[in-house]
Amino acid sequence: MKIVDTHSHFNLHQFEHDLPESIASMAGEGVGTICVGIDLSTSDHAMRLAQENPSIWACVGQHPTEWEKPFEENEFRKLLSEPRVVAVGECGLDYFREKSEELMAKQKDLFLKQIKLAHEADLPLMLHIRPSASTMPALSSLGEAGDAYEDALEILESYKKSWPEMCGTAHFFVGTKEIAQRFLDIGFYISFSGVITFVPEYEEVVKFVPLDRILPETDAPFATPTPHRGKRNQPEYVLEVVKKIAEIKGLSTEETEVRLLENTKKLFKI
Repeated sequence: MKIVDTHSHFNLHQFEHDLPESIASMAGEGVGTICVGIDLSTSDHAMRLAQENPSIWACVGQHPTEWEKPFEENEFRKLLSEPRVVAVGECGLDYFREKSEELMAKQKDLFLKQIKLAHEADLPLMLHIRPSASTMPALSSLGEAGDAYEDALEILESYKKSWPEMCGTAHFFVGTKEIAQRFLDIGFYISFSGVITFVPEYEEVVKFVPLDRILPETDAPFATPTPHRGKRNQPEYVLEVVKKIAEIKGLSTEETEVRLLENTKKLFKI
């Protein structure tokens, strides 16, 4: 296996009509993936896909925008006992479309429950952190850190005191260098998606994060990288993300693949 796409969604409806072919296409390119749940049913689906396919691992959890659904802790705990489940999430905070006191409180409560489950299972966290649109630093002229990042980091930095070994990855990172450093300081990795292939503002952050703390991902079926824009994203397109990271870092693609795969194996113990 050349590389692992550390965040994809074979468990969503966009892959319903050609799932076996998509999995075969990925494996044929020497790529594996971590299939990520967004609620209990998609987490269960991810786990079953991982059990059936040696090139797939599962991450189980409840997305912050699913905060209105009950969090079925015992059912998630059962999924976490499965050996092909390697992380908890995607969990975190998402203020992109709405930011109210009720939403923020509910999302923080859901996030903390999943941090505690990850602690209990001794598994890394797969973070979904999406700030309000006005605070997206690479997509606006404001240059602010991002409100959801600030809130999530306060929770994580506080919990780190009771769980020094806490680790994970900031999936689809769109924060500043300062925010990236705070994640690095608490032992987290930074994950970059195909967006870095067509939004040049992210290059400074990619340069800033040490290669041994970077993970590659697609978030398939979303955020398709160049040169596949306009198509449904596929886990094998992570190879384009790796090429772009190599280009930004001034390294060969081959060396970058090897080192990013090492990072993935180290964090997720696969």
